[in-house]
Amino acid sequence: MARRRAGPRHPACAPAGGLKWQSGRMSSLIRHLTVDCADAHRLGSFWAAVLEAPLADDDHPGDPEATVLAPGVSLLFVTVPDEKTVKNRLHLDLQPQDRTREEEVDRLLALGATLVADRRRPDGTGWVVLADVEGNEFCVERGIAERPS
Repeated sequence: MARRRAGPRHPACAPAGGLKWQSGRMSSLIRHLTVDCADAHRLGSFWAAVLEAPLADDDHPGDPEATVLAPGVSLLFVTVPDEKTVKNRLHLDLQPQDRTREEEVDRLLALGATLVADRRRPDGTGWVVLADVEGNEFCVERGIAERPS
């Protein structure tokens, strides 16, 4: 009996011809990306505006949780008593779909983000590091139309 070698788990890492999943089995799926925060509704509202996605209908100011119903994976914000003390170990990289990186950075700054570092290079590569309204860092990459085809 021939042994099947397990292939890469992420489609971007798949060999030509696609992934070969074992029939009848399914791995876990990411349901939410959860972020601890001081004010779930405030931070959730910021990210809802960033992603132009709605908050869950039952999320209200003062609630201990808020969910941004973004395409792909939802963001769940949970109020915790601990303050953020160090750089995040996980951050989001945003890729604008219908605007340039510069337009997106300007829009996000107007929503309340702050500039942390500008890593743009003269050749157009690089990214901009911003922080959300609670200081969590995230990056803005080049827009989809700005990337080489």
